[in-house]
This record gives sequence, C-alpha cells and structure tokens, in this order.
Amino acid sequence: MKIKSNLLLAIFAALALPAWLSSCGIYSFTGSGTNAKTITIAEFYNNTDLGPANLAQVFTNQLKDYMIQNTNLSVVQENGELQLEGIVTSYAVSQIAPRASGDPTQIDAAASSRLTITIRVTYVNTLDETMSFKDKTFSFYRDFSNDLNLSDIEDSLIRQIFDQITLDIFNASIANW
Repeated sequence: MKIKSNLLLAIFAALALPAWLSSCGIYSFTGSGTNAKTITIAEFYNNTDLGPANLAQVFTNQLKDYMIQNTNLSVVQENGELQLEGIVTSYAVSQIAPRASGDPTQIDAAASSRLTITIRVTYVNTLDETMSFKDKTFSFYRDFSNDLNLSDIEDSLIRQIFDQITLDIFNASIANW
C-alpha cells in the first residue's frame, strides 16, 4: 500500500513539475528571466577622485565574467538585446568606530573604517522597454580594522564589494527582482 502511494506521488510530481515551471513564465535555474540571447556591457567610466585608476575596468570585467558564467547570454561588443553601461561615482573611506585612547594627551582614533563604492547604471532591454532603467544607483561597503593597512587589503575589499554590486545589478536587470 505504501509503495503504491509513493509511486502515485512520484508520478504526480513528474507530471506537475513541468506544468508548474511553465506556468511561471520564462525561468532558468540561474535566475535569468529573459528571452534575450545577447548583452552588451559598455566600459564603465571612473568618475571618482580616489581609488585605483583601473577601478572601472575591474568592475566592467567582473560584470562581464558574471554574465558569462551565470547566464546563457552572449556578451557582444554592440547592439545587444540587453545593454548595460554606467559610471563608478564614488569611492570613499570613512571612519566608523571611534576608540578612546584613554590618554588626554593623545588624539582618539577610529578602530575601524568603511570602504564604500557606488555605481550608477543604465540598463536597456530592447525586447521589453518596461524592464529598462536609467541612472539607478548601486552601492555597497566593507568594513576593515584600522590595524590593517588599506593598501594591503584594498584589492580584496574591492572584489568583495563588486561581487555584491554585480549581484544587485543582475537581480535588478536580468533577473528582474
């Protein structure tokens, strides 16, 4: 009796799953919700006073790599069905955790700092203009101890920040979340 009910459940699941997935519209297991086959990602422009000179190039390459690895889209030089472009607008380091020295003759210093990067993005979906957006801002940060030298950990912090911003851009554009 138990074998028959398990068999019936398995048959029902096998029949219901394709119907359920098709009722959800276009879906892939990477989270991409588009019929597009191509994407153009223009070189992002660095409009910051601080930070590495190659900041925008690093971000552009990371965004392209993410799209190649996590979607079925082909990255093309121009006229993609989907188009991304943008500007790195801010690279800022700020003190976040004050620490009292306990000595009135010494200046109080911060125990931690925060690196924040902000990017403004324009996304064009030529297949469905309602999905497009212009000048949307994406920002993320990483905190670090002031016992560390920023120049020693800067590349790692930037990569971590770009990982999150890339995911946020993907979710706002391709995945339509």
